[in-house]
Amino acid sequence: MTAGEAPPDQRAEDAAAAVGERMASLRELVDYHNRRYHEQDDPEITDGDFDLLVRELRQLEEDHPELIVDDTPSQDVGGAPSALFAPVVHAVPMMSLDNAMTAEELAAWGGRVARGLPDETVRYVCELKIDGLAMSIRYEGGEYRRAATRGDGRVGEDVSANVRTISAVPPTLSPLPRGVGVPEVLEVRGEVYLPVTSFDRMNEQAEAAGARRFVNPRNAAAGSLRQKDPAVTASRELAFWAYQLGEVVGGPPLSSHTDSLALMRDLGFPVNPEVAAFDTIDDVATHCRHWEAHRHDLGYEIDGVVVKIDDVDQRSRLGSTSRAPRWAIAYKFPPEERTTTLRDIQVSVGRTGRVTPFAVLEPVFVGGSTVGVATLHNEDQVQAKDVRPGDTVIVRKAGDVIPEVVGPVAAMRPVGSTTWVFPTTCPCPLASTLVRLEGEADTRCVEPACPYQRDQRVIYFGSRGALDIEGLGERTAAQLTAAGLVHDPADIFALTSEQLLGLEGFATISADKLVAAIADARTRPLPRLLTALGVKHLGPAASQALAAHFGTLDGVINASVEDLAAVEGVGPKIAESITTWFAQEPNRAFVEKLRTAGVDFGVAPAPSEEVPPVLAGKAVVVTGALAGYSRDEAAAAIVARGGTSPGSVSAKTYALVIGDSPGASKLKKADQVGVPVLDEPAFERLLETGGLAP
Repeated sequence: MTAGEAPPDQRAEDAAAAVGERMASLRELVDYHNRRYHEQDDPEITDGDFDLLVRELRQLEEDHPELIVDDTPSQDVGGAPSALFAPVVHAVPMMSLDNAMTAEELAAWGGRVARGLPDETVRYVCELKIDGLAMSIRYEGGEYRRAATRGDGRVGEDVSANVRTISAVPPTLSPLPRGVGVPEVLEVRGEVYLPVTSFDRMNEQAEAAGARRFVNPRNAAAGSLRQKDPAVTASRELAFWAYQLGEVVGGPPLSSHTDSLALMRDLGFPVNPEVAAFDTIDDVATHCRHWEAHRHDLGYEIDGVVVKIDDVDQRSRLGSTSRAPRWAIAYKFPPEERTTTLRDIQVSVGRTGRVTPFAVLEPVFVGGSTVGVATLHNEDQVQAKDVRPGDTVIVRKAGDVIPEVVGPVAAMRPVGSTTWVFPTTCPCPLASTLVRLEGEADTRCVEPACPYQRDQRVIYFGSRGALDIEGLGERTAAQLTAAGLVHDPADIFALTSEQLLGLEGFATISADKLVAAIADARTRPLPRLLTALGVKHLGPAASQALAAHFGTLDGVINASVEDLAAVEGVGPKIAESITTWFAQEPNRAFVEKLRTAGVDFGVAPAPSEEVPPVLAGKAVVVTGALAGYSRDEAAAAIVARGGTSPGSVSAKTYALVIGDSPGASKLKKADQVGVPVLDEPAFERLLETGGLAP
């Protein structure tokens, strides 16, 4: 022991004291946020942040059982029922579920089940974990009697009048087949939720009324249910999925969870269709990973998959802990919402001069990656959300969607914070005055020489949706313009490997690779070139239509507004924008630089190449890799025959063409709305005849 160092016993006491203090702090935090979430429907932190607090507390309690207190909130099921509603004692407690956050934790639960049921075959039933509010609905003699929230698991709140207004909840049980009696008492448990379209509509109405936006569908659903006036609840378009039985008296015998789901369907309850059964925990894990990747293909929010043992007798033998059954677990997806600190609000300038505010955040792991910046859309959105530097904010990142700031946690706002004011000058070195035209939501820099706009035009020109030049990203584009090598996107075609070697991060191999990629971009199809020009309102679909109709860039340039607007999928707004863009001398000079650089401007269609418009008025979506067509060529073939080739499937889609590795969401949507699915030979026949017959 060195001089000044505490003896081992003292160090151990200090460590134990630190653990005890942390556990006390966590108990206080969990208890506080539990009340905010379950009792007040006004959480200050996201579900993901709350789960982390609970998991830390449970881990410390597991490691230090001698420090557990009797009233620890780690064992709470929910929150105390509100005094606004009459209490309801649940005949069968509404227990919570243990969580698995990883495949390893799911496998560990499967191992515990196997040890509890040695040498027995186990069947697992998987259901989507709906992000809503747990509800118990009681029927007596086949008639609706009462609905209650979970509350603390033993006592909930009587919300019978409000739940009665939900159209998905039957007022009377449907009769069963002859000889099978309806249960004398039936308690159905499920989730009251708000469909995404209804949630969006509520926020649009709130915004129009100048009211505070709802943070997420779950909070909106909970708030809608806890209304004293059932008419308010009725206006909120709530829905319901049934997933479990509570108390049951009479009725047919039920030996499995699958039987109970079938009974609830027969009695008239909506049961989620995405229910699957598996014989191994590995198959369960694969199923969970599938829904983690496709959670946004649905019209409602899910935050995981609930896994249950199917056999009722096996459930009984596995039993429960004080708060959760051992025969079920919730596999939770990575949180898509987290809270963090908003360090600053800054603005970026796009290629068209559009100035967009964005949030500079204390980095936070959300939606599968670490997020340090998030969009704030425009000036009006910043004002509507009233987010300010220094705020604790809710950040959302869903899949590949750009992270966004949902709103502030008002209760945690620092004292003395002030409203953020949109800047009046461009942040670029020219500091030109920003302009917001009347009736528009966007603020713009209208200085043509703005270097920020120039950089963004170069980046967009080489982006995946335009000429797709590998290696020409944001960092490289900024270096090229700063070095004076590139003044507009056309200059990239004059770059040499020797010039690139003078830039940071470039060696001979990387320089040659970029020059080769730029050379390949000279021969990209005309639709990509049209998109790369960056004409306002001109996107890939309209570019496809124009290329198919006119064949060359010169044909588009020389066409009248009327001729452009007459092309299917273009219309007067895009036509006017195209004509205005090509009428400007700097843009004409830019096009000539591209011509001089040897960029392919397309080939005028010969009269003999004209095809009959067999797909006129028909939308054909293409997904996956086709052997005989690139994606652009397939779309061009559809457009050439009078059809359109949108990027998504809808009820109006005529057919979905699939190649190798098709998009799962497009296939699922086609199946849901009854859109025919064609392979490549059927696509060839479609192009020839316009029909679906073999």
